[in-house]
Amino acid sequence: MYYGTIKACDIANGPGVRVTLFVSGCRNCCRGCFNPDTWDFQYGQPFTEETREEILRLLAPEYIQGFTLLGGEPFEPENQPEAAGLLKRIRKTYPRKDIWCYTGYLYDADLVRGGKVYTEYTDEMLSCIDVLVDGPFREEEKDLSLVFRGSRNQRIIKLDPKDARGS
Repeated sequence: MYYGTIKACDIANGPGVRVTLFVSGCRNCCRGCFNPDTWDFQYGQPFTEETREEILRLLAPEYIQGFTLLGGEPFEPENQPEAAGLLKRIRKTYPRKDIWCYTGYLYDADLVRGGKVYTEYTDEMLSCIDVLVDGPFREEEKDLSLVFRGSRNQRIIKLDPKDARGS
């Protein structure tokens, strides 16, 4: 997996102050996408163990509410093995921090068994995510008044991660 950017203090992609990772590679190629450079699967730099450790270090401060995974497309099959491992590690290390993920795929169609991008890692990723923002960006439905979404067709879905946070 490659990634384009890690933001240490992001306030645009979920509530509070967050660490965000923009992975590379996307086949949705939405017209009007704010981050088209990340469509290329080789954009940026390789995701390594050092990258993972840097993200975990950035998540440590109390003022960081959580982590957001976006792209590109985290649920492209090529990205899922590394993304699943990262999300599991974050969930284990910081069980009280929330995890958001943005995908251009649909939760109830593409991310289910038999769906367009379902792999052996999809359920593992979903089990770590608190909030999934799904659906492709549609320029004709762009709405700047929306919170944490770019177009009206996108949904904010609260998931029930399987964890031991005691909540």
